[in-house]
Amino acid sequence: MKRFAGCSLRISLIFSTLLLIACAPSATHEGSAQMQSAQDADPGAVQQQDLASRIVEFELEHGQASAILQDLTRTAPHRLSGSEGADTAVRWALAKMAAIGVENVRAETCMVPRWERGKTCKVEIGPEGGRQAIPALALGGSIGTALGGIEGEVVVVRSFQALEDLGDQVQGKIVLFNRPMPRALMSTFQAYGQTVGQRTQGAVLAAEQGAIAAIVRSMTTAVDDIPHTGVMHYREGKRKIPTAAISTRGADEIAGRIRRGEKVVLRLEMDCRNLPDKESANVVGELRGRERPEEIVLIGGHLDGWDVGEGAHDDGAGVTHCLEAIHILRTLRQQPKRTIRVVLFMNEENGLRGARAYEAAHRGEMKQHVAAIESDRGGFTPRGFTTSARGQEFLDLKALTDPLRPFEMGALIQGGGGADIAPLGPHGTTLFGLIPSSHRYFDYHHSERDRFEAVNERELALGAAAMAWMAWSLAER
Repeated sequence: MKRFAGCSLRISLIFSTLLLIACAPSATHEGSAQMQSAQDADPGAVQQQDLASRIVEFELEHGQASAILQDLTRTAPHRLSGSEGADTAVRWALAKMAAIGVENVRAETCMVPRWERGKTCKVEIGPEGGRQAIPALALGGSIGTALGGIEGEVVVVRSFQALEDLGDQVQGKIVLFNRPMPRALMSTFQAYGQTVGQRTQGAVLAAEQGAIAAIVRSMTTAVDDIPHTGVMHYREGKRKIPTAAISTRGADEIAGRIRRGEKVVLRLEMDCRNLPDKESANVVGELRGRERPEEIVLIGGHLDGWDVGEGAHDDGAGVTHCLEAIHILRTLRQQPKRTIRVVLFMNEENGLRGARAYEAAHRGEMKQHVAAIESDRGGFTPRGFTTSARGQEFLDLKALTDPLRPFEMGALIQGGGGADIAPLGPHGTTLFGLIPSSHRYFDYHHSERDRFEAVNERELALGAAAMAWMAWSLAER
């Protein structure tokens, strides 16, 4: 009897739990109720919600987003500007657009920088004969070291002010910039923005105080042995020193030794180099508008990527979002009022030459660019969009994302758009950026981990559906 009584108690508890879950309010249920109320008051909202639902359901059931991304990452995994891989990616994009049925497909040329990583990037600490290797990647744009490498004592700083305060103590040393990305911030992109300056500017400032090299903690919240590369910048007329990113665990190891009073000597050897600029291209195509084809809603991502990993999240996902958005609209026979133009930009990672070239080439039609959407935050679950709109325009635009709310991706928040579409802003174009969940993005960003297998098929598909809906809505507005 005790056994049956215990069983009855467990069943009762399970039933009670299920009842509580069923009765508990949720953001999704509340959003659906609000949506239903709006639809009852506005028949147009019913049509919008129906189309948004069709787009999402079609993409989840029949979409090609994952296949597109896999094709890109297998065909051109390493797409750094000026490389053979980037040339292959341009040819791939031209062929893929044509296969999808994009119209007026063309390559628009631009000159891009050319940097080669080389075969050697060694960072080691300790005396000869007992050196410990630290995982490292040269930073894009860095010069190499002399043959045989360079060696020096390490000083650790967490800010540019701390570097300045060291004064002459930096002379002849190697500077480690070791400010971690703040883990407490909900937005990892905000955390990235607070720390990435040490990667982009660290070598210049260290050189000004007499350092012989600079190394930087990788831009990620993860603590592991995976280094993350990225671009750095020199200043014209200033002394250049080599610079590399090291893994977060390696940075902690060096900093910990120094805190304990040890003198850490580091050896750095790299054979990376900068070469003359090379001609490349943005890839452009259109879904022509039925009533106002001269007016343009631009959707874009960047075709280039780093030479490690496969650039799946950065920015193969953005490329895929744009191409699949057109595929969705064509398959569902949704020809927009205005033209939706896809631009796959070249050289976002280390120069933004493609973005500037597009603005220059299309300056005469900038006033006809009514909106631009960029996807360059990975292929994770989409939450909504940022926008440069303010005031009444922002309030009016919120209605466009409402049909995405039942799918938990209808947020619209004030912000910007993205680096590649930023040059359109001063011409009056309203800018938007797709916002996926950001918590995992910098686990993969600019590292060997950024591969096709790191992208979830459904999350990627939802991003494409969100892009299709937003592009359509702006083109119809």
